[in-house]
Formats: sequence, structure tokens, C-alpha cells
Amino acid sequence: MTKKIILATLAIFIAWSILDFILHGYILSSAYQATAYLWRPMSEMKNGLMYAVKLLSALVFVTIYARLIFPKNMNYAVSFGVLFGVGTGISMGYGTYSVMPIPYSMALGWFLGTLVNAILGGFILGWLVTEKKTS
Repeated sequence: MTKKIILATLAIFIAWSILDFILHGYILSSAYQATAYLWRPMSEMKNGLMYAVKLLSALVFVTIYARLIFPKNMNYAVSFGVLFGVGTGISMGYGTYSVMPIPYSMALGWFLGTLVNAILGGFILGWLVTEKKTS
């Protein structure tokens, strides 16, 4: 199971990195430009920390599924992804929107982006982290 957890963590980290690049670099770029006063300049961004956080988040996502979700199949994995995505997406998007002067489009984008990331993570879990069938 350890190899499956490592492989799933890396696969989800890569998938989330690609989706985040698309979401933040292209889809929400105008919203970030309009609120530039809220963010560090690009030269001061902590990219290493950002990737470390994403990797640790992927590991936690996979570990919760691997240790707490039974049975391990595609249906449960995607359901876990949906619930995880809604829970974290609401906090990320609308929790932040409630306390920061960000545009609504950014809050919605963060919510939907987090949801899509988690659902994709669920599909990856369903594909890679499965139980051996006993007969």
C-alpha cells in the first residue's frame, strides 16, 4: 500500500500543479492583476513553499482516503473527492471572500478550482489506490 500512496501522491501533486497553473495563470489572471495590491510581487513569491504545501496537501488527501475510506473503489474515491472539494473549496473561495476585498469571480474560481482538483484527485485515487479482491 505504501507504493500506491507514494504514486498517488505524486500523480495528484502533478495534476493539481497543472490545473492550478491553468486556473491561476490564465483563467484568473485578470482578477489577480486587478487586485495586485493584495499579493506579493512575483519576485517575492515563495514558489518553493507553494509547491511544498501542494505536495503535503496531496499526501494528506491520499492518506485520509487510504486510512479512513472503505471500501476503496472508484465510487468511494470520487465521492471522497467531491466532499473534500466542497469542504475545502468553500473555505478557500468564500471564506476568503468574506474577509478580503477580492472580486466574486476570484472566490468562485477558487471554489470551483478546488472542487475540480479534489474530484480529479478522487479519480486518481480510484484508479491507483484500490484493495486487493479476495475470492
